[in-house]
Amino acid sequence: MKPNRLLAATAITLATAGGAHAGVDALDLVEPVAEYKIFVTGRTAELVEGVDAFVAAVKAGDVEKAKALYPVVRVPYEQIEPIAELFSDLDVAIDSRADDYEQAEADPEFPGFHRIEYGLWEKGSTEGLDAVADKLSADVHDLHGRIDGLTFPPEKVVGGAAVLMEEVALTKISGEENRYSRTDLWDFKANFDGAYKIVELVRPLIEETEADFVAAVDGNFDKVYAILEKYEDGDGYVSYLKLTDADRNVLSAAVNTLAEDLSTLRGKLGLD
Repeated sequence: MKPNRLLAATAITLATAGGAHAGVDALDLVEPVAEYKIFVTGRTAELVEGVDAFVAAVKAGDVEKAKALYPVVRVPYEQIEPIAELFSDLDVAIDSRADDYEQAEADPEFPGFHRIEYGLWEKGSTEGLDAVADKLSADVHDLHGRIDGLTFPPEKVVGGAAVLMEEVALTKISGEENRYSRTDLWDFKANFDGAYKIVELVRPLIEETEADFVAAVDGNFDKVYAILEKYEDGDGYVSYLKLTDADRNVLSAAVNTLAEDLSTLRGKLGLD
């Protein structure tokens, strides 16, 4: 969709969505939401390209290459997760976990990234993964097409910043998501980046009237990024197993604080 058509579609959505905060006109949200769609569409294009390379490595039986690609390929998905989750069927197909299936890892219905992750790290093999890999590729291509045709709900865009932090704080900090590869810190960084992008786009609408709030959010983002920097390893991160319980508690506290702040963002923009 061309940007001007996107702006028009978003304006229609905003105009029919209801009132706005006293200091924010609904139409002021048109540009940031349109910019966010451009960001998300770009990230899904990266996801498609990355997954196709990942799938090729899996189907070639190249375990080490597939392992190296796995955390990198997941980054764009984790950055745009609140939008991806609007398509629940694809989110389940792409990113569900073994716990969601009756026979866990042995269940033939267990799909997507984490089924392949299990094979690569727990089995050290790509055996039996060709069909799973092909389905993953088809699903991310489908996601890209659906997102391209979606008019983004402003409340979902703005609320997505808190959603990303809440998911890290409530479920991901335990290490349950990438339980085989232990590449969790890659996902955390992507989630932080996705949330920060949303804040960055709506900042001009509130930075004068909510200066203290903006300063607090910026400070808390600085804190979580500084914590992550301690665990950098080359172009990536150390295994999540290297973090102690104390390390995880420090990270959890910082993320929880950020999640609490960002949970008020929709209200500040009149979208509650």
